[in-house]
Amino acid sequence: MINLALVGAAHIHTPGFIKRIKDRSSEFAVKAVWDHDAGRAQKAAGELNAQVVEDPKAIWSDREIPAVVICSETNRHQDLVAPAARAKKHMFVEKPLGMGGKDAYAMARAIDKAGVLFQTGYFMRGNPMHRFLREQVQRGSFGRISRVRASNCHAGSLKGFFDGEYRWMADLEQAGCGAFGDLGTHVLDILMWLFGDIERVAADINVVTGRYGQCDETGEGLIQFDSGPIGTLAAGWVDVADPSKLLISGTEGHAHVVNGQLFFKSNHVEGADGEQPWTDLPDAWPHAFELFLDAVAGKQDVPLVKPQEAAARSAVMEAFYRAAQTRRWVVPKGVGKE
Repeated sequence: MINLALVGAAHIHTPGFIKRIKDRSSEFAVKAVWDHDAGRAQKAAGELNAQVVEDPKAIWSDREIPAVVICSETNRHQDLVAPAARAKKHMFVEKPLGMGGKDAYAMARAIDKAGVLFQTGYFMRGNPMHRFLREQVQRGSFGRISRVRASNCHAGSLKGFFDGEYRWMADLEQAGCGAFGDLGTHVLDILMWLFGDIERVAADINVVTGRYGQCDETGEGLIQFDSGPIGTLAAGWVDVADPSKLLISGTEGHAHVVNGQLFFKSNHVEGADGEQPWTDLPDAWPHAFELFLDAVAGKQDVPLVKPQEAAARSAVMEAFYRAAQTRRWVVPKGVGKE
């Protein structure tokens, strides 16, 4: 049996993680729960049959706890990740890693120095279509890629997803971003996973309903990748539909994902005429959180997100927001430049 600790239970995905841990009760148990909100800590501990600790130091010093799950508000991440790293705890940290580039890169360096396992909530990498497209990009099946598009939107603001206990996620002081950053970071991860580092960004990010005050509810970003393509990224909480999720256009190939189906055309792949949905896809990976549990349990070669990757996404998202404020292209802050 491997002991875990839940450090913060604020994030909207926490109930899902609790369920996944309970589903693997033959392998994992949660020994301790901490949250600055005592009521929230008690609720999570009750669901996990775990003890509540009043100070996270009790978790860092407990040698019977090799791994922690950090689901606190984003502005508390650094104060929790740094001591977790010093204590050599493997850690799952909900996305985004940081409020911006400075704290995210500092955390990434601490995690790398500690040599512990790390994972964050970028679950979209395991989608069979994304796995297939990454493989085809790397094989050159698109020729020279000129432009890409990604979208990740839902009706969260329209339906009041953040009216109650998750209100902090629409508070820029605690979350560091609103709708554009919350949902956009997922497809930003996919775009960077497919096409690499980003040279500069521009963006327009807006409030639509005002349900959450000045918290942004929608946005569109423009990306110049180091590798050449121009990209656009859409994300928001005010969309009643979002059928077109991804597009890749190159001189020798094209792909788009619409209504959950992939259409793929390539001069280099037999049968890839783009007319019918492409179904010859690899298997899905387990959810990102399951991958973390697998790695903690000792499974080898688990495809985890690297700390520096997570930090780069925070830095790029920070650049999008700065670009929207200044109405200028912005270069994301990088390692050693923050």
